[in-house]
Amino acid sequence: MPFTFQFGGPNAFGGGFNPESFQGGTPNPRSRKARKPRRAMGSAFGRTLTNLAVTLVFGLVYFYLELPALNFHAEEFYVFTFLLCAVYCICAIFTSGFQGDGSVKGYFHFVRKQCAVPFLAVLALIAALALGALSSWVVLRAGSYSKLLPIQSGDFTAEVEEISYDQIPMLDADSAAQLGTRKLGELADMVSQFEILPTYTQINYQGRPVRVTSLRYGDLIKWFTNRKGGLPAYLIIDMVSQEAEVVRLPEGMKYTIAEHFGRNLYRHLRFNFPTMMFDDPVFEINEEGTPYWVCPRIVRTIGLFGGVDVKGAVLVNAVTGESEYHEQVPNWVDRLYSYDIIMEQYDFYGMYHNGFLNSMFGQKDVTVTTEGWNYIAIDDDVYMYTGVTSVTSDQSNIGFILSNQRTKETKFYPCAGATERSAQESAQSRVQQMSYQATFPLLLNIAGQPTYFMSLKGNDGLVKMYAMVNVHQYQLVETGQTLAECESNYRQALAHAGLIAAGEQKPAAGNTREQEGIVAEIRSAVIGGDTHFYVRMEDSLGYLDFNTSEVPLAVLLNVRDHIRYTFMLEGAEFPAHGLVPATGFEYVDWDN
Repeated sequence: MPFTFQFGGPNAFGGGFNPESFQGGTPNPRSRKARKPRRAMGSAFGRTLTNLAVTLVFGLVYFYLELPALNFHAEEFYVFTFLLCAVYCICAIFTSGFQGDGSVKGYFHFVRKQCAVPFLAVLALIAALALGALSSWVVLRAGSYSKLLPIQSGDFTAEVEEISYDQIPMLDADSAAQLGTRKLGELADMVSQFEILPTYTQINYQGRPVRVTSLRYGDLIKWFTNRKGGLPAYLIIDMVSQEAEVVRLPEGMKYTIAEHFGRNLYRHLRFNFPTMMFDDPVFEINEEGTPYWVCPRIVRTIGLFGGVDVKGAVLVNAVTGESEYHEQVPNWVDRLYSYDIIMEQYDFYGMYHNGFLNSMFGQKDVTVTTEGWNYIAIDDDVYMYTGVTSVTSDQSNIGFILSNQRTKETKFYPCAGATERSAQESAQSRVQQMSYQATFPLLLNIAGQPTYFMSLKGNDGLVKMYAMVNVHQYQLVETGQTLAECESNYRQALAHAGLIAAGEQKPAAGNTREQEGIVAEIRSAVIGGDTHFYVRMEDSLGYLDFNTSEVPLAVLLNVRDHIRYTFMLEGAEFPAHGLVPATGFEYVDWDN
């Protein structure tokens, strides 16, 4: 007996085979049952109220969980509205009862009749999406995209001063995170209940470059048992001294991204500012140490969806939850514009400032940012640095940009030279026997020379040495156990290469210190053709490094000599171990 598929019959979703559906090739009339129309539920007004109530409940639950911005410039708003319309239509089908032939066309006509308002709303939204996408299309608006980031050209050596040691951040994010984790592990009352939020923010705090981050609850159970008091502390990692500090708060932080329900930062923001779009919140502290969440407000400036930019921020007190929108943020705020917004806006400029067609054909003066970035403190602001290279080559940079992360003031500095990756490889090859890894470099002005500075980390993730690489000549590399030693070696290399005069070999005078004492030990070595005398003073484990090419009288030093000496100091105190470049000395009269 033949078998066949039967669509729409009683076994249509139960395997699809009905051996009785054919009698000698003729369908059996008894196997086809007439569809019984479903009865509508109550009156038309009652059905409408039911549909609206179900849609409202769904909308409230979805809004609470997903937190879409109620803004025509936000893509999630259209998803939210489509879902509301779909829920209403589905409810209408069930409450009104479907009467039709079961075809797709029949369903379509029924939905259009019963759900006229949401149906028209969906059509309007689709039209708005199409027009919005078209008005934001970079092909048509290339000129507008290229003007998102106002850029000025500058002279690096004239405008960027030589930075003092107490302003150079020597830790990257990974090293800072390791120090923070170790510090928290020392606190028995916290380590079992809390973890460290991995999103460290680099800021200027009381004139020092630091990274700060909040704690978070260890898990849901620990949140439940500790939420009443909130998060009791935050961490500060000094980028120069490499010291980690846990700052305990008199009252715990109750509004963070680690919270749940109404105190969750994202939900707190959405309920207070339902129409605003936000970039990722960042944790900062003001000059008094009060913790805040800086929540940059995102705006779309080209069409409906293009030209992402920042317009002010909402500052949320992490302890009290007090929230206030500032179109002009206070000066203590260091990070308003994220690195990806700045880099994206520069890439639009680099690609399209000569028109869209030029970006595709010819590509005259088309540039893009390099893959990495870093931060440096200048005049109490934090600047983002990234290199700029030609779109047709990634082997060398044509310059770099420095962008103020609070104001977005951006300058391009022409400076042909090595890419950051090439500089990292050059520094690593200098210490290849130690297998150190170089961090992404900072750009410094050393003796008027654009210079890549980077830390060299061991397998344990901690900083072991420092390296400086000349941007123009990346084969010119010097390293040192300390920053001062590294800079001293680098300046000597610049002098030997004829890039600076001999008188510029000494580091900036603002970093020098003067002390006096009695010589306890003297050692010597020849490095790079120069004789170095390493002098240890009494009550010290560190050594002064006298280079005889700079301090010829160092050959006359003897143990027990009483001298007054000058040296380069990175931190506040003479280091307990290691080498410190010495710049000169004089004998002290024993009678005095």
